[in-house]
Amino acid sequence: MSITGTLIIQMIVFLILVGFTMKFVWPPIAKALDERAQRIAEGLAAADKAKSELSAANKRVEEELAKTRNETATRLADAERRAQAIIEEAKARATEEGNKIVAAAKADAEQQTVKAREALREQVAALAVKGAEQILRKEVNASVHADLLGRLKAEL
Repeated sequence: MSITGTLIIQMIVFLILVGFTMKFVWPPIAKALDERAQRIAEGLAAADKAKSELSAANKRVEEELAKTRNETATRLADAERRAQAIIEEAKARATEEGNKIVAAAKADAEQQTVKAREALREQVAALAVKGAEQILRKEVNASVHADLLGRLKAEL
């Protein structure tokens, strides 16, 4: 065989091999590569979608946290206002109760003062009668002289 014939036969075998590869081997490899490229593209798209969903979820979380913080601050302020109102109300009630106690004590003191004055008037009247008895050296009858003793009590 000559080199030319061998070269031609090798070219024919090569062309048959290329044809066989293009018809039977290459399509499954191309299909596998296309499927892989598609899966990679889908994975990248899913990753981008997940990334955008994550950022949206983070934004919603931040909004909810801000809303919760505002509600908490509002509730704390309301609680503080209510506590102040309760304290003021308690102070007012305590002041009112204190005033009532002071008024009752003043009324009691006034009543005791009046009783003490009456008792002193009685004692002074009795001493005056005894003094008058001593001066006159005779007994003064309290029932007979009740009018006179009543005027004496009133003057004292």
